[in-house]
Amino acid sequence: MSLDLFSRPRRNRKNPVIRALVRETDITPDRLVMPCFVLDGKGREEPIVSMPGCFRRSIDRLVEAAREWDSLGVRTLNLYPVIPPEQKDAKASLADAPDGLFQRAVASLKEALPHVMLATDVALDPYTDHGHDGLLAPDGRILNDETVEVLCRQALAQARAGADIIAPSDMMDGRVRAIREALDEEGFTEVSILAYSAKYASGFYGPFRDALSSAPKSGGKKTYQMDPANRREARREALLDDAEGADMLMIKPALPYLDVLAEIRQITDLPLCAYHVSGEYAMLKAASQNGWLDYERCLMESLVSIRRAGADFIFTYGATDAARLLG
Repeated sequence: MSLDLFSRPRRNRKNPVIRALVRETDITPDRLVMPCFVLDGKGREEPIVSMPGCFRRSIDRLVEAAREWDSLGVRTLNLYPVIPPEQKDAKASLADAPDGLFQRAVASLKEALPHVMLATDVALDPYTDHGHDGLLAPDGRILNDETVEVLCRQALAQARAGADIIAPSDMMDGRVRAIREALDEEGFTEVSILAYSAKYASGFYGPFRDALSSAPKSGGKKTYQMDPANRREARREALLDDAEGADMLMIKPALPYLDVLAEIRQITDLPLCAYHVSGEYAMLKAASQNGWLDYERCLMESLVSIRRAGADFIFTYGATDAARLLG
């Protein structure tokens, strides 16, 4: 029986060449950002058990890894410091230390690879003994404005060290405007701000907090990170950050919030990023190790879905794996 159809969409799928020719969404290494963890010392490389394939590295080993990633085409890195418990305190005193681990790592990477872009995390949780992104009041509340003052000092310390993109992930109100003003006043007008605009209070951050030992000691982060049930609120946050001077906006996590990503894409012309977070990556790795999924295929499918929803670039722990697959 012949159907004799006028329209046959399968004609555009008949071989690899035509499928590539009509493909709507692409993934390239230069749209991927590699998050990485730096620790003190020399010659150190510690595997992160909950994130197979990821490591905590000393500065010298991180520079070596960055050279390899550069050769693969992954030329934007996102840094996080691993601070020993005995060096943490309630005031996040090391957050803006000029000779602190984080600032030394930024300076070393820029010296070794000046063309590589560094997006530096601005938040207090790696440095606080209580594990929160902000300063705590005696009654346990997160102090917004007092925290913003510290975040500005932290951002300036990172800019002085050579950061290209300041990425505040703390979710304090008004911090984008305050950081922009602080940077401009010191002449850092070329340093960009990537605002974590819609960062949800998600259960998918577990492996990341394991990597940094930064889980909150009491309470959760729901008074400053967003309720996963809310979408309209994400629009408001994104528009506020846009108005306050952000150069780029972030949605985090990625896959459970593709609807939010797609909606924010419709209301801003700023470059839009999504964070394929540690839990999303770890699930793929765990399922692959158990023989339930093909890690490489599912990684690429995940990244394509994030791009298709509207992300211009993606933070992912699978950045270098994807770059190798892309050839």
